[in-house]
Amino acid sequence: MRHQIAKLVKDGLYKEAIALFTHNHSSSIPPTNFTFPYILKACAELKASSHGRMLHAHLLKSGYTNKHTTTDLTNMYMKLGLVDSASKLFDEISDPSVSILNVVISGFSQSGLFEEGFRVFELFCVPNLRLDSVTVASVVSACRNVVIGMLVHCLGVKIGVERDDYAATSLMKMYLNCGELDSAAMLFGLIDNKNVVCFNAYLSGLAQNGVVETVLCSFIEMRKMLYLNPDVVTMISVLSACGNGNCVRFGRQVHGLIVKFELEGDTNVGTGLVDMYSKCGSWQCAYSVFREMGSSRNLITWNSMIAGMMLNDQSENATDLFVELDGEVGLEADSATWNSMISGFSQLGKADEAFLFFRKMLSCGEIPSVRCVTSLLAACSSLSAENYGKQIHTYVARMKITDDEFLATAIIDMYMKCGLPSWACNVFNQFHIKPNDPAFWNAMISGYGKHGMSESAFDIFSQMVEQKVKPNLVTLSCLLSVCSHSGQVDKGFEIFRLVTVGYGLNPTPKHMNILIGLLGRSGRLDEAFELLQATDGTSATVLASLLGASEQYSDSKLGEEMVRRLLELDPENPIPFVVLSNIYAGQEKWKDVEKIRKLMDKKGLKKIPGFSSIGVA
Repeated sequence: MRHQIAKLVKDGLYKEAIALFTHNHSSSIPPTNFTFPYILKACAELKASSHGRMLHAHLLKSGYTNKHTTTDLTNMYMKLGLVDSASKLFDEISDPSVSILNVVISGFSQSGLFEEGFRVFELFCVPNLRLDSVTVASVVSACRNVVIGMLVHCLGVKIGVERDDYAATSLMKMYLNCGELDSAAMLFGLIDNKNVVCFNAYLSGLAQNGVVETVLCSFIEMRKMLYLNPDVVTMISVLSACGNGNCVRFGRQVHGLIVKFELEGDTNVGTGLVDMYSKCGSWQCAYSVFREMGSSRNLITWNSMIAGMMLNDQSENATDLFVELDGEVGLEADSATWNSMISGFSQLGKADEAFLFFRKMLSCGEIPSVRCVTSLLAACSSLSAENYGKQIHTYVARMKITDDEFLATAIIDMYMKCGLPSWACNVFNQFHIKPNDPAFWNAMISGYGKHGMSESAFDIFSQMVEQKVKPNLVTLSCLLSVCSHSGQVDKGFEIFRLVTVGYGLNPTPKHMNILIGLLGRSGRLDEAFELLQATDGTSATVLASLLGASEQYSDSKLGEEMVRRLLELDPENPIPFVVLSNIYAGQEKWKDVEKIRKLMDKKGLKKIPGFSSIGVA
């Protein structure tokens, strides 16, 4: 009987194995100690907790309990998610072996109880036992930070399992999860006999860290190893990297390999292809794969295709797919589907359609995600659709999620952009304890600045400093822009020194450009030009700003220099010539005006006529 049950379990025929065991038991054919590990594994794989408990009772009744069966029982309970039952069994063992400790540590980690798993390791493993690669692999999965992970790595080196593929793969995954890519690469290089599992772990971790080029190079390395063929997991990771890196040519080659290895029938691979082609802008290819999948499509596939259509500005096709999904047997739109439609319309600036789907979603009883609501608020901001914005704010208040910092920031930004700074201030003041996220404060500072309320913007910054919230580079940009619009040069440099020196932030060329523009608009042209000379990466915008200042303050010398630099960036732009001509005209240098006009004629440049537009509400 043992051999029959063992073969069924090894072949994945778990129900048949349990049925055979039950039949033999009812026929009074006694099991052996070697039968139970297979049956317990079958119960774990089938998530058959009732059968597992019955087997446990049978073991107790028949007296078959020993260290081996206790380990198998503990493993079964852990895999069934019955952590309390597994813990009780473990607590009854006075002198646990390495095998059961590995089971318990791994089980705690898989259930998300990382601290408990590490505590077991500290109590039992470190002082007394001779550890193995399974212990290292189990305990490293319980490490929540790289410092502890490195200690476990040192342990692996000490006991000589650093090159073991099982332990090394687990250590490598830990480093990848912690963003330590160099350490992960070093470990990957140390593994002598790399298998598919090892490559999959490495490729998946690299893809999650956004290291697209390394993913593709590692996949090529894998393909050079003739004894290794990629599987479904491999293809999903590589397709994800291709999509995120916009590598459609490589993605097409991977698609060819998928067909070669006959993996195209797998739903997850098909969904990965749809996602990859959509992100690379080839929505027609994505749609073709989607149709070819036929009945193997699941809801995730549909959601990926709908999101892909929206990403590629194909909102009509996305709407058609949404309607078609409603007629699919066994499938219906979930919150992710609705969110894709609403976020898609919002990002395309179609607030009316987005709000229509938002209302439909609520009427269907689906709850929108925070991302969905914030995308709606962003659409309201860009279109100054305050009525929609107020309705969304009302919904957020009704759902009692106004204390969400991310949502509150989006609401503040929406009210500011819709011309309602007092409403934004009310949302800001609802927080008695203000968030430490600088984005929350930046929304207020930027909004006040755009409304010309510079003193209010500076007051918010003062509160920010008082509450010990560290500003970021966006804060500096917002404050410098406020100073620029209000012409407060000294205040601008004071804030610049405070943020860069006091908080240790390194300004970017963008910040330097704002300072240059600030000096130029204030008439301090020599200082502006001096700062321009010392700044790398000056933009056409700041050069145009200084050219405008040259016209305002009638400085032809600086104007000539700005025209020269602007023409290096855009030789076909007539505007610098027109502004310089105006400067000469203001100084009554008519010969120079004539030279400019002849030069424009020679280059075939013409002044762009002005035009006006009005919006009808």
